Amino acid sequence: KQWYQRRVRAEKQGETTSVSEDVFFMKQTVGNACGTVGILHAILNNPSIPVGGEVEAFREACQGKTPGERALLLEGNAGIAERHSTAASTGQTAAPSADEKVTLHFVAFVEVAGRLWELDGRKEKACDWGPVEGGDVLGAAAGAVKRYMSCDPQEMRFTVVALTDMNQ
Repeated sequence: KQWYQRRVRAEKQGETTSVSEDVFFMKQTVGNACGTVGILHAILNNPSIPVGGEVEAFREACQGKTPGERALLLEGNAGIAERHSTAASTGQTAAPSADEKVTLHFVAFVEVAGRLWELDGRKEKACDWGPVEGGDVLGAAAGAVKRYMSCDPQEMRFTVVALTDMNQ
């Protein structure tokens, strides 16, 4: 837990590392949209994933914008909002309202330029977890997740999803 407390303190004091311009990061300002923000973080940081339509237009509109400005663009994007609502309403459980208080959250771990980045729209910026050794993104991300899990070993509500290239 001590590493996490130090990390939170450093983030609040602005002592974290700088973020590569190659990392696509945005704030989450829409309530209970962390899954959508996490998916956008994952696919927009992976040039091998082909996107088109609304997502490509969103990516282009975000060029040169701050994480907060990108959040405002997402708020105003009717196409992505409609897809978010559709996906949220077709799951196996009832989706909470946008203003309902929830304790669960989604973040994305991505590799950009050989480094592992944690992208959490609740935070001010992306968090650099360091180099990805030998191209093992899954192993590096699993190590980061294990550190979080060690903070509360009795907590069982962890889910991990990997977007991978099926051709590798």
